[in-house]
Formats: sequence, structure tokens, C-alpha cells
Amino acid sequence: MHRVAIVVQPGIRSFDLAVITEVWGAGRSRGAAPAFELRRCALEPGPVALPGGLTLTPDRGLDWLATADLVVVPALAEPADPTPEPVLAALRAAHARGVPVAALCAGAFVLAEAGLLDGRRAVTHWWLAPQLAARYPAVVVEEAPLYVEDDGLWTSAGVAAGIDLCLHLVREAHGAEAAASIARSMVTGPFRAGAHAQYLDRPVPAADRNAEALAAVRERALRSLDQPVDVATLARWAGMSARSFARHFTAATGTTPHRWLLEHRLDAARKLLERTDHPVGEVARRTGFASEVTFRQHFTAYVGLGPRAYRAAAAAPAPSPKPTGQC
Repeated sequence: MHRVAIVVQPGIRSFDLAVITEVWGAGRSRGAAPAFELRRCALEPGPVALPGGLTLTPDRGLDWLATADLVVVPALAEPADPTPEPVLAALRAAHARGVPVAALCAGAFVLAEAGLLDGRRAVTHWWLAPQLAARYPAVVVEEAPLYVEDDGLWTSAGVAAGIDLCLHLVREAHGAEAAASIARSMVTGPFRAGAHAQYLDRPVPAADRNAEALAAVRERALRSLDQPVDVATLARWAGMSARSFARHFTAATGTTPHRWLLEHRLDAARKLLERTDHPVGEVARRTGFASEVTFRQHFTAYVGLGPRAYRAAAAAPAPSPKPTGQC
């Protein structure tokens, strides 16, 4: 997956363009990541108007989609705006060739307009999900995930989920080291699973009398990650039964106490691997894992790389940036 096509049309969001360019653009590859050829493909030549008074000049026509390994569709700032039929036809042709097609945020509306999502799972920003379902009832719209795939068609939720999807596509095609290398250059996390919830199902009640106790427990737990703290210990600190604590904790954070504790341990371990030369066993001990073997298993499942491979990818020097004016 080296030849990447952006589908350019008037009104696409500049944020999505920036994300795609950061991940696949010229001069943006880092360390273990390969070089990519990223092209801006449009129906007609000449500057394309973007929201906010910006313009973008395409460098290829839609015919370049026939040679691409991946097609990425940015969101339109106004999801209800129609897409020209030749653009929709080019997307249908790319998918028929077996090329992965990925839409960021409201880009799902473009794929739905092309008929590509009929009978298939798709996701968009949670706020737009009811609108997508109403306009295209044949689409199986899911409101919770960050990104989903169905028959080579990828869709993602809003804003940061677009970054997650792009990095996931790199990881799928080129491996976890390549994705971690690009994530490091972007100063973002290397991995969030697509099944991760977009938002909390239930807001935290403003007057929840347990809110302060739960916040204090979380703060204390973060200071004690090197200790053998478990969920029963957290419940005892909160002065609650384990069952009551788990219920209140999940309502407040959107995740279980066990999962919250594990993810914070793994995040602390990731930082130690990046910033210190501690042996892997010492990193495991400092982040509260019972054994190095257990730590390796959880870390590899969470990040996609083993601890040593992750440290090597994080330490790989980035090449000097080209004078393109990009940050």
C-alpha cells in the first residue's frame, strides 16, 4: 500500500487533508515507515475551494485512482452536499478492483451516496449517525466504534478517529513498527482499537456524591502503578463494595476499573520504554505487572509490538525534514 489517492472535491475539510498528508505525504515517512506516493485526485484541474477561504490544487485526475493501492475520502464540511457522479463512479470502480477505500468522518456520506455502503456496516461522527441512517436506510450505521471495516470499505468517526484509522491502515499494510514510527513523528498514540467507544453512553451526573471519591481513587492509583494494586484495592480505597465501585466507575469513565488500570499501566510502560534504558523486566516491575511474561503479552496486544521492538521503533532517528514548509 504505497500509492495513496485523496479524493479531492470542493468543500472537503482541511483537517482531514492534513491528517492524510501527515500520515502518507511526501517527506513525512519516519524510521520504519516506507516511502509513500500521495496524490490529490480531482474531477477537474485547477484550484479547489475549501472551507475557510483555503484552496487546494490537485496534481492528478480521477483516472489515477485506477493505479492506487488505497483511496481515502475526506469529509465534506456539509455532509448533505452532493458529490458529482464521475467521482462516485471512480470510487465504485476502485472498490470493484479490490482497492481499500477509506472515508474519514462524514466521508461516509460520500461512500453511501455511491451505493457502496448498502447492506454494510459503517460509522461516522456520533452526532451525524442519525442523519446518515435516515438518508441511507440501507446502510448499517453503528454509533459507537471509532472505525469499522466491511468488505474493504473503511469508515471512521470524527476528528481524532481519522488519525486512528489512517495509522491502523498503515499498520495493516506495513506492520506495527511502521505505524508506531509515523505516530511518533506526529506526537500521537500509536494505537486505538476500532471498537473503542466514541463517547460515554451516560454522562456523569453533576451531583454524583461519589464523583470526588472516584477521582481521588484514580489519582491515588496513578501514583501507585508500581504497586500490586487491583480492583478490590481500588474499591476499598473508595469505601465501596467491589460491585458498587465497578458500577460507579464505569459510569464515570466509560470503561471498567480493570481495563482502566491496565491501560494506564501500559501507557506508563510505553513512556518508560521511550524515555529510559531500563531493562524490560524493570519496566514491568515499575508498572505493576506480576511478571515480565505477563507484561510482554499485554503490551504486545495493546500496541502491536513487543516491548523491545517498540523501544527500537521509538528510538529510531527521524530523517531531517525537507524544506517543504510543513510543520
